[in-house]
Amino acid sequence: MLTELAVSNFALVESVRLPFGSGLAILTGETGAGKSILLDALGMALGGRVGAESIRHGADKARVEAVFSVDNTDSRLADLLESAGIEIEDGVLILAREVSAAGKSSVRINGRAATLSMLRNIGDALVDIHGQHEHQSLLAVERHGDILDAWCGADVAKQKGVVAALHAKATAAAKELETLRADARERVRSLDLLGYQCEEIDTAAPRIEEEDELDSERTRLSSAERLFAAAGSAVDALRGGEGRGAGAGAVDLLAKAVREIESAATFDETLAPLLETLQGALYAADDAARDVRAYRDGVEFNPQRLEEIEARLDILKTLKRKYGETLEEVLAYRAEIGERLETLTNAEERIAELVASEIAARGELTKECAKLTKIRQKGAKPFADAILRELKDLAMAATRFSVSVEPKEPTRTGADAVEFLISPNPGVPLKPLAKIASGGEISRVMLAMKGVLSRVLSVPTLVFDEVDAGIGGRTGTVLGEKLANLSHTAQVLCITHLPQVAARGARHFQIEKRAEKGETIVSVRELVGDDRVKEIARMLGGEETDTVLTHAREMLAAK
Repeated sequence: MLTELAVSNFALVESVRLPFGSGLAILTGETGAGKSILLDALGMALGGRVGAESIRHGADKARVEAVFSVDNTDSRLADLLESAGIEIEDGVLILAREVSAAGKSSVRINGRAATLSMLRNIGDALVDIHGQHEHQSLLAVERHGDILDAWCGADVAKQKGVVAALHAKATAAAKELETLRADARERVRSLDLLGYQCEEIDTAAPRIEEEDELDSERTRLSSAERLFAAAGSAVDALRGGEGRGAGAGAVDLLAKAVREIESAATFDETLAPLLETLQGALYAADDAARDVRAYRDGVEFNPQRLEEIEARLDILKTLKRKYGETLEEVLAYRAEIGERLETLTNAEERIAELVASEIAARGELTKECAKLTKIRQKGAKPFADAILRELKDLAMAATRFSVSVEPKEPTRTGADAVEFLISPNPGVPLKPLAKIASGGEISRVMLAMKGVLSRVLSVPTLVFDEVDAGIGGRTGTVLGEKLANLSHTAQVLCITHLPQVAARGARHFQIEKRAEKGETIVSVRELVGDDRVKEIARMLGGEETDTVLTHAREMLAAK
């Protein structure tokens, strides 16, 4: 429940801090005193729309802080706080919001920065504000289903989830079907293009490492003469020239050196290691000469192969220019368009699948909507009876009230057109509430619904702003009793002009407007004792005579 509301520089309020508690809290004041300003401020703290015009003249920002005592057993609130990352200590939740003269809004929940949507969601779980014009929502027939569903509770909520999922499935299938059918001509064009691209890549059949291999082979073939000459010169150096007058090669010279050292080693054993080194060099040179000759003899002179390589590299270059920076990207693109081509090729099969899926989903949707209809029909009569009991206490005993549940095309919320019907006078047939009820009747029907729904909804704080408009006499007394009874199950804040209602409050606050230093200021004070008696007397419409004051005391004593 709301335990404290602090307001600074909001509209005509300079600074106000109001302590609240359980039960019924009453706010009263002269006409035009600014009673609704406090509810507007509370609305700001709960995420309502406000702008720079809400800031008190001369101030640079407005601030509102609402302190709540919360129950850890409220699963809806707990889920919202957990999803927002808000921690609760000692059951205290503080919602704070500032609006600057530049129109910027800042939100903090328990000291932590939060978004406006978080604030609204949490605020909706904490407070239900019923303004003096809210009863007009009953004139919107589309709201009637939501009200009935709130009464029906968890069973409807669960079934609506099933219906919504099936409706989404059917809608998704229908949407994809529409796209496939509408894009038939584009699909043919895409098939031709993708088919050509796949064929071009498949015909070339590139390999990721192929380009490097071809580059190396091209370099060798284009350098064949140079390679042959280099290898021939190396053979001559190792084996010696084959022409007349050619000198000895490295192999012959090493062989001669081995023979000389071998002969000398017979006289000096210390030459044995040197001999071994020279013999190794001879063997290595002889092997190298043989390998170089084989390389020279194997050098390929193949202009035709070189042309083939150049042609192949041109093909790979064309593929990269069209489909990717590298052959790896080209092959990745081929895999991608292959999947798209398969999808388009199988479009007719997909259309058949989607048709079957949509038919099945809509069949299931119809069945589940029928279950939802039964739950609503089952709850409609008890709901109407509960409303009638409330209306009887509000001087509408002759009224008849009914809930019409008629079929309509399935939507995500079901296949029911729900509408409230009323007959406020005997002999008058039931007709749509939105068409025949007067403003006062609408207001009382809404109040009756608040009383009925408060027993099934978990919002801990209910706020009423002059819902007693057009009500007086005995009905006003009953209204006060209703609000007092309602405060046994939820905290109730009520702005009222009826003394019968004001006298039932557990706490009473008076809103006053006064001029001070050339400014208009709205202030609030809690009334106790004789001050409260005087305010009830004022509301009774008389001067502070002994008779009026006595009547006021009697009303307060009778609560």
